[in-house]
Amino acid sequence: MNSSRNRRPTIIDVAERAGVSKSTAARALAGSGNINDETRERVLRAAAATGYERNHLAVGMRSGRSGMLGLVIPDITNPFWGEVARGAQDRAAESGASLLVFSSDWDAAKEATHIGTLRRARVDGAIINPVADNFDDHHRFGLPFVFIGSSAERFADISSVGSDITQAVRLGMDHLVSKGHSAPSFIVGPKSRLARARFLRAVHEHCVERDIDPGILAMEDGEYTVEGGREAMRRLLERPHVGHVCVFAANDMMALGAMMAVREAGLNCPADVSIIGFDGIPSGEFAWPGLTTIAKPGREIGVRAVEQLFDEIEHRPEHGRIYMPCRLIERGSLADLSVPAPKRVAAG
Repeated sequence: MNSSRNRRPTIIDVAERAGVSKSTAARALAGSGNINDETRERVLRAAAATGYERNHLAVGMRSGRSGMLGLVIPDITNPFWGEVARGAQDRAAESGASLLVFSSDWDAAKEATHIGTLRRARVDGAIINPVADNFDDHHRFGLPFVFIGSSAERFADISSVGSDITQAVRLGMDHLVSKGHSAPSFIVGPKSRLARARFLRAVHEHCVERDIDPGILAMEDGEYTVEGGREAMRRLLERPHVGHVCVFAANDMMALGAMMAVREAGLNCPADVSIIGFDGIPSGEFAWPGLTTIAKPGREIGVRAVEQLFDEIEHRPEHGRIYMPCRLIERGSLADLSVPAPKRVAAG
């Protein structure tokens, strides 16, 4: 049995096949500028033919870089965070980097464990959506990092990127008013989450500008999940109400759960209950009726976060918050009450 068939090809195998020295082959594969194009092409063909792959661990030990980045998001099952991860992965790959993705499940202890794992893996830097809003011990990370998400706004001295929540909520509220829904109900996140406060602050400002008392608006909170929205909608429907019900949910998962609760109550969306979501996840398009929503730029957030992280790694950061604008996606889950219903004429 030929044992050479079972061993990993080395740089010596590449050099012999290309007819160059070991050092020339190494420089060509590293992208060195002092290698002519013909030689570089010959070495690359030899590497492909032999199946050679560079030892990135060894390269990283010499350069101080691993070529790996970390991403810690709160809920990998939420399609919005999947979009963020996809954008980050694509941008990292463009620069030859790999991305390690962890989900904290909204658990601060898990988040701390994941950050420790990334540090031990010697990643070049990490992108983190801090689930703990009192994230004051970030100096312990020991690696370059940027923040994403609403909690990041508290840290002006740290590079971060996220949706413009104020712009997004105003966009949604203005659209509701244009459709005749001036005093909607709300399904929001847990009281412990800063995202909830950001959302409600924008709602309050909008109401004050339109001379609406925010205290009259019905509100239920819950987890940012389908079941959280479903239970919150059930509680809203149990409240006394007259006429049409309109609900603004703080994320699309909640909105989809609310639509389920409406059907379970024997009601119709949007004839009896209008619902608007927040995030712009793809599944909203396939709901019936389609979910009207304020779409966050998830993929673009991932891209910009990686670009910010590269700046941190290269020691050229411009600390501050990047606010990404959101957009309205109008589908069928909102009734238009701005147009009077046609009068029915009794047959003579």
